[in-house]
Amino acid sequence: MNLTSSKEELLELYKAKLGSADDAAALLKDGSVCGSDIALANSGMFFDAVARRIDKGELKNIYQHSLLDTYPAPFFEEQYKDSYHAASWFTSGFGRKSCNQAICDIMPAYYSDFPSLYRDYIQPDVYVGVVSPMDAHGYFSTGTAGSCSAGILSSAKQIFIEVNPNMPRAVYGEQIHISQVTALWENDKPIFTMSPKPIDDTSRKIGQLIAAEVPDGACLQLGIGAIPDAVGLALQSKKHLGIHTEMFTDSMISLIECGAVDNSCKELYRGKTVAAFAMGSRKMYDYIDDNPAVAMLPVDFVNSPYTVGQLSNFISVNAAIEVDFFGQVCAESIGTRHVSGTGGHRDFVRGALNSKGGKSFIAFTATAKGGTESKIVPTLKPGAQVSTGKNDVDMIVTEYGIARMHGRTLSQRAKALIAIADPKFRDELTFAAKKENIII
Repeated sequence: MNLTSSKEELLELYKAKLGSADDAAALLKDGSVCGSDIALANSGMFFDAVARRIDKGELKNIYQHSLLDTYPAPFFEEQYKDSYHAASWFTSGFGRKSCNQAICDIMPAYYSDFPSLYRDYIQPDVYVGVVSPMDAHGYFSTGTAGSCSAGILSSAKQIFIEVNPNMPRAVYGEQIHISQVTALWENDKPIFTMSPKPIDDTSRKIGQLIAAEVPDGACLQLGIGAIPDAVGLALQSKKHLGIHTEMFTDSMISLIECGAVDNSCKELYRGKTVAAFAMGSRKMYDYIDDNPAVAMLPVDFVNSPYTVGQLSNFISVNAAIEVDFFGQVCAESIGTRHVSGTGGHRDFVRGALNSKGGKSFIAFTATAKGGTESKIVPTLKPGAQVSTGKNDVDMIVTEYGIARMHGRTLSQRAKALIAIADPKFRDELTFAAKKENIII
């Protein structure tokens, strides 16, 4: 079989490799190391099939690496702890409890490093993914997951794919040829969707503060949640914006639809929306499908601070759990309790600083726990993980304003942060800053 095979030959090969997820799981050996790309690329059918083999005593010591799971996989359960090992590279709600109970392990890393970590360190021998249907030339698209599939595929000796007609075909993105595939199965169930969260008044105010800092022709990276969505809403009057983002979201679809985004000013992939992965509504998936104006590319390119730095007026908007007087940002844990992962947080902060006219915003509401706890703190909680360091942080935003960190002294930073904290916490924050000799 070669890349010039006829359609009939390709279909015959497809049929020869077609079976069930259980058939694919039957090809695993004890100790197999499996890797899956992000979010919609995770195959719940395969994960369950592996668990069934383990339940029968047919298989042991299987390792699964995954990120941002959209399915309550069996490797998150206590009963599989000693037989179906898992490592989360970025944790969703499905795996968070498991990670904090030492059932699932955690991979500390920048998202941009994931492909090289797979290639050079993990070297999984099995690739598992959900793909779009085979095209006329024998290729399957990894669809919404361009991020680290290439890194996993580089060492995989077995390639197992779930073919789902609901997975969009990304014209510019990782492709897998039928000749590479070990086994495949079909699934026509709807893929995971996520509705945008309602935008509250506080998020709307933060969005407006950030939008006022964004010039026409800027290139955007927006995170997930009500605040990034509010930024998107507030940017709809802008012109000639571009998108170069880790995650493609529904707020970006709205910006494209209203004409604010045309990608006409980008130095890289001009005219195209660039992302490493997508997760959102069915409407967004339909927009990606067979659309030459969308590129789902490897995350070591998309998130690279070097890549981002080549895009003028780059605007990065991300969230945080807490920020201290030094400007240290924690976005992935509450003390030692694991919440998510570093992701592309620092990559885009650093990249925006390298961009001509670039700006990075860390945005969050000023308080947590119903207004009883300030997210601006003298020092991070004991054990809190620093997602973005003090030397990289640019601007911190709450509903009370913008605190500019870059190029500011420690004393200036502390004063600026206290000024955007909730008013009821400002006196105690000022007292703490003076007590620690931070404010001069």
